[in-house]
Amino acid sequence: MIRLMTVAVVAVLVASSARADQLAIGSPAPAFQNLEGTDGKNHSLADFKDKDVLVVCITTNHCPVAVAYEDRIIGFVKQFAGAGSKVGFIAINVNNTKDDRLPKMTERAKEKNFNFTYAYDPSQQIGRELKATRTPEFFVFDKERKLVYTGALDDHQKPEKVTKHYLADAVTAVLRGQTPATPVSTPEGCGILYERAR
Repeated sequence: MIRLMTVAVVAVLVASSARADQLAIGSPAPAFQNLEGTDGKNHSLADFKDKDVLVVCITTNHCPVAVAYEDRIIGFVKQFAGAGSKVGFIAINVNNTKDDRLPKMTERAKEKNFNFTYAYDPSQQIGRELKATRTPEFFVFDKERKLVYTGALDDHQKPEKVTKHYLADAVTAVLRGQTPATPVSTPEGCGILYERAR
């Protein structure tokens, strides 16, 4: 019995610390302000004050993995973060290549008819504060804006091979007042092109 309990504890510890460089569970949400969006508006953390859950997605235009996930993100938002829901959702691009700047973002948002806020942070500050390394990468914050989940949307880049829906399960758990069974997963995608600090 003791051995089984020890194994269980180790398994939980491994699951909750899949990557040492990820933002720690329980960390506060970065207080981003006035990020320009493809909708022509500025967006801040305070805009979501009435939401019980906030999902922040760090994504980009140029990454083929991020592009491959766009339809799934649209589907997630339709299911969980529509008008009048308790879930807020914002996608933020922190890359500064020509294809990732606001004009190209706006083109992409119109082309795909994004049903979510798509904002640009040329300073890359929010990406650094979230310790984001991949696109797309997801961060779920509870009502107190404490991190409860970080990682991937699901467990496979090909939709037909998905067996675990990490993001949906995490949001569902928080809405029920529960702790996500899997608080940390490893995101797959393109590395973020952080610029050297000046």
